[in-house]
Amino acid sequence: MTTTTLAVLVPLLPFLGSVAGLLLGRTAPGFVRPLAVLPTLAAAVLAVLVAVRQGGGKTIEASTQLTPTGSVPIDLSLYIDGFAALVAVLVCVIATCVQVYSTGYLREDPRYPSYAALVSLFTSAMLLVVYSGDLMVLLVGWEIMGICSYFLVGHYWETPEARAASLKAFLVTKLGDVPFLIGLFALATDAGTFQITGVLGTVASGGLDHPTLIALLLLAGVAGKSAQFPLHTWLPDAMAGPTPVSALIHAATMVAAGIYFTARLLPVFAASAAAMTVLAVMAAVTMVGSALAALAQDDIKRVLAYSTIGQLGYMAGALAVGDRGAAVFHLLSHAAFKALLFLAAGTVIHAAGTNSLTAMSRMSGLAKRVPDAYWTMTVALLALAAIPPFAGFFSKEAVLVAAEHTALGDRDVAPAGAGWTVLVAGLLTALLTAAYALRLWLRTFRGRGAEAPDHGRQPIAMTAVLWVLAIPSMGFGLTVTYLDDWFDGHALTPTLTTAVLGTGLAAAGAAITYAVWRTLAARTPAAVPVPHVAHPDAEAGQVEAEALHLPHPAEDPADPGRALLGPLHGSAAAGFHLDAVYRAAFVRPVVAAASLVRFLDREVVDTYVRGAADSAKGLGWLVRRAQTGNVQTYLSVLLAGSVVLAIAAVALANAVAGA
Repeated sequence: MTTTTLAVLVPLLPFLGSVAGLLLGRTAPGFVRPLAVLPTLAAAVLAVLVAVRQGGGKTIEASTQLTPTGSVPIDLSLYIDGFAALVAVLVCVIATCVQVYSTGYLREDPRYPSYAALVSLFTSAMLLVVYSGDLMVLLVGWEIMGICSYFLVGHYWETPEARAASLKAFLVTKLGDVPFLIGLFALATDAGTFQITGVLGTVASGGLDHPTLIALLLLAGVAGKSAQFPLHTWLPDAMAGPTPVSALIHAATMVAAGIYFTARLLPVFAASAAAMTVLAVMAAVTMVGSALAALAQDDIKRVLAYSTIGQLGYMAGALAVGDRGAAVFHLLSHAAFKALLFLAAGTVIHAAGTNSLTAMSRMSGLAKRVPDAYWTMTVALLALAAIPPFAGFFSKEAVLVAAEHTALGDRDVAPAGAGWTVLVAGLLTALLTAAYALRLWLRTFRGRGAEAPDHGRQPIAMTAVLWVLAIPSMGFGLTVTYLDDWFDGHALTPTLTTAVLGTGLAAAGAAITYAVWRTLAARTPAAVPVPHVAHPDAEAGQVEAEALHLPHPAEDPADPGRALLGPLHGSAAAGFHLDAVYRAAFVRPVVAAASLVRFLDREVVDTYVRGAADSAKGLGWLVRRAQTGNVQTYLSVLLAGSVVLAIAAVALANAVAGA
């Protein structure tokens, strides 16, 4: 079987699995789990074969015209270089892990068939983005992911939080997609093609007429999809969906799509120094701001959400200094440990028997009760904090090294100012990342909240996946010396300067956090549980958080994040009030305008419509009153009318004669 055929099957198998799962979900529920897992697993095997055959060497290309347009044709094409081959393997492996994990996590969920089918469709759409060689076909996968995220984030649609989060995710990403679509059309107009090879050829020959405008329009879509400032606000709220969905979105789909797209078309962005500077500033603000926000969150999933935003900022920073190899390397590394973090958090939540126990201030005794989650999350947090020799150290160092080279003028792909911006922000974020990672570990596994009831050992489908993902979280970074061919031939090994600075700052952030935590823990008594009261509408094992004598998360005196942030804590916990700014600047004016339009429609336009209707109705009433059915009345009216006409005729004749 040819490599092209194998590559076509990679996105096709999850798509077919999704269709079959939707069709058979009700009539043959026994097939739902195999249809969720096996097609994605088969796609993972085929993606590995494609990657082996591609081998980081010559790009695999194939194309057939999908439809003639009369101007710029749209082609169904493949474009598989080293980046695409590795990212496809990543997507398939993470998606397979999520599907296997979900068979245990959602085993009692009545909507599991539709959930599994949507996850498969989500996976297929991301693979279409990864392998597509035509920007319009790529856009199809891009938009399918948006609608899948809407349904998956809103899986628990009975809750207002899930409904609001799904709508917010959809609208915010669409806000970026509108200029993104315009940018794609402008790019195709300048290049004369939607083919990625044709676009890159045009850029290489200097044929782009509006590089800055195109790059900025495309960056709007990237900011929305990859949750970069200022369009990042949807991602923390998306935690209202099932935890496995969070793992999939944060690790391998949706947010990875924007980074991957920018990496693939990096020459387009590099053609404009202004666009690269904007990207660098956007990445720097995203990194530092999200790390500060993560340090103030009490919900474990929101901490991880802001962490994802910050790590995506690292990737965007690498792209801003012109090193797509470092960006994709961190994308791959981050996917492993972030998927592990979310799935381990899901195991903690599942062990408590309730989705409400996500506040770290309410956790206690979890290290012994969920040892698999404890050990694997420890590994993932070490990788997140970039502690050597875990995966995150090598990939984060690759970003810092790239920024250092640009700042010192060793590379001229981007302005030196962009390099300094990314380097300083990256080092500061390294300190903050270690601080919030250790805070999460201490409060989750060494916390002093009141214990939730123990619901026994977790399903093997969940715990096995954790250990599978722990392997690349520990060892993927060690493959850095073997990946040069896959990443444009650039070496991604750390340098002494950035390694010492980055690791030293991470160690300092962890040490300060631990010291503050120890001091606060000595002053704060442990929470005392009262008898657990089950909610009458809850499933067995679910408990009300109000049944625990706990401080409000915003007033928890044992939180080191409050002490570290000081007066900044309140703003950081609220995401620096960016949602409030959006409500004041956009939502309220739109609502006010809608109210005005509704008033005009009802009180002005409808008044004219009702007036016309009432006039016709009144005239009809008069005509109806004249139709009595009495012949004598008709004759009397006819005689009276004749007399009136005769008198009028005589008067008119006299008037004419007198004149």
